[in-house]
Amino acid sequence: MSFNGNLEHFPLVDVIQLLHMTNKTGILYLKCPKGESQLVFHDGFFVSANHLDNSVRIGNVLVDMNAITKEALNQALAEQKEAGRVRKPLIATLIEQGTIDKETAFKGLETLIEMTIVEVLTWSSGTFSLDVSKEYVSDEYRYFPEKLNQEILLNAQGVLMDSLRIYDEKLRDGTLSNIFFSTENSCDTTAPASDSGALEITADLLGLDALDTITRKIPDVFIGLKDHDPVEEHRQAVTGALPEMTIDQQEQLVSFLTSMSTTGTSDSAPPVTAIILLTQNELLSHAITTVCKHENLFLFASDEETGLDIVIEQSLARDLHPILVIDIPHESDGVQSLALLRQKVSAYPQISTLITACCHTWRAISLDALGAGTRSIIPRPCQRCHEDSYVPQMMAFLSGMGPFLKTILPVQHAEVGHQFIVTLNQLKSLSEPPEIALLMLRFASLQFERALTFVVAKSEMIAEKSIGVITAKSNGPTAPLLFRIPLERHSVFQEVVEKGCLYYGQRSDTVLTDLLYKEIGAPRSPKVIAVPLISRGKVIAVTYADFGAKPVTPPQINLLEALAQHAGSILDNALYRKSIEKQ
Repeated sequence: MSFNGNLEHFPLVDVIQLLHMTNKTGILYLKCPKGESQLVFHDGFFVSANHLDNSVRIGNVLVDMNAITKEALNQALAEQKEAGRVRKPLIATLIEQGTIDKETAFKGLETLIEMTIVEVLTWSSGTFSLDVSKEYVSDEYRYFPEKLNQEILLNAQGVLMDSLRIYDEKLRDGTLSNIFFSTENSCDTTAPASDSGALEITADLLGLDALDTITRKIPDVFIGLKDHDPVEEHRQAVTGALPEMTIDQQEQLVSFLTSMSTTGTSDSAPPVTAIILLTQNELLSHAITTVCKHENLFLFASDEETGLDIVIEQSLARDLHPILVIDIPHESDGVQSLALLRQKVSAYPQISTLITACCHTWRAISLDALGAGTRSIIPRPCQRCHEDSYVPQMMAFLSGMGPFLKTILPVQHAEVGHQFIVTLNQLKSLSEPPEIALLMLRFASLQFERALTFVVAKSEMIAEKSIGVITAKSNGPTAPLLFRIPLERHSVFQEVVEKGCLYYGQRSDTVLTDLLYKEIGAPRSPKVIAVPLISRGKVIAVTYADFGAKPVTPPQINLLEALAQHAGSILDNALYRKSIEKQ
């Protein structure tokens, strides 16, 4: 699976988890205006990394760890140079020399990968793309040669967690800018002065000078800082996909794409939709990516369906409305694409789906596609169908595609709005806290799979009635569960009780994971809501809800919050009337 997207909308954490969960092998390219870094995977595990700073290399890491001396590093590099074309990777050379052991090399590699991840986490913008060139990964990036049987594969989730911990610590203590090597150390280790007789470290000595012989050349692996040139990127994409076109035709499309790159939309609001493009057409993927950047739209593009569920669910978890765009190739009859469409509509009824296809396919499957649940089937330019007019048709298609995608917004469920009015009317006749809490529980269960009421005591919460927790959601409220959750430890519950404010988001604090989920089981997504019921300025109950075993469906949080506030007012009024009657 090759894919690409924008780090602003699809964070590096999610990208790494996607690669790990789908057991992918390839090189993940991470680009920003400062330069380029790479993370290398094999079957979902880290193999290696390249930091965008050309001085941050594995040799530097080992020297900085005091695992080897500068002299030992220079000696190993000299041995590599003498070995010529049959030289081994640097770490393998150090191990064979007896300079380091496998465990030390493992730690050095882990440190290099963590440094690369932490650096990327500091970027304010950037893009990612995966190259699945397995030959390159297995032969050139492997630090341990096959005969040593010591290929390092680092658990991606574990390294990611360590990297996030380092990032958070450095962010808190204000030393984030000091996580890399000092200038003195970097210069002394990697680029000694030529007149001193020391050996200069180059890509050649690191065993990477054979990259040009690989079928899919990896560009500028050890070049860090370089200017971002959108014109050249567009030109490479166009000329690579349309080599038979005239130069004038190619440049016409390049100019069009460049104009989109340099004149973005004035809409600076965060995206509310997530465009998920499935296509084998590299030029279409590049062009739609450019359109989405221009229109400030989230985009994830892939060339195979593996991993689509993960991307859809991650989008839903960030309260984005997924729009799945399935592009049908010219030579396809569309049967497989329609089967995929039906599968995704069935699994995720809340998403929108589109199909793009060339004219002859569009005519053949349009009614079937609409019947399968797609919102629209769009005829797109096809080079094989309209070779002479392909470029102007592509520009017209792209000009209209962006504005059209922005019109597709999530549909609010009318039933929830109707039940909100019904619930408000029911509140008018209630006056007791248990009755009001039960009404809130029922309303929360309309949008969440599991809901649970907690009664707030002095230093703990007591689990009351629930829906969808121990029996099917359709069975309605259950008897009180009666387990207790302490409020002394920092948690989402403590925050809601102390501040009296609704919480909705992804949360995995220890009170949830170690206490609550031990009683009710962990949900599929960490997205949870906690709604306080306040009476006379004090939280007397909390409604907790999550999505259980189902994927996230973005709820109408404003209705839950409004209901809780109105319920608190109803309760205060009832208590006030009772106090008047006693006088």
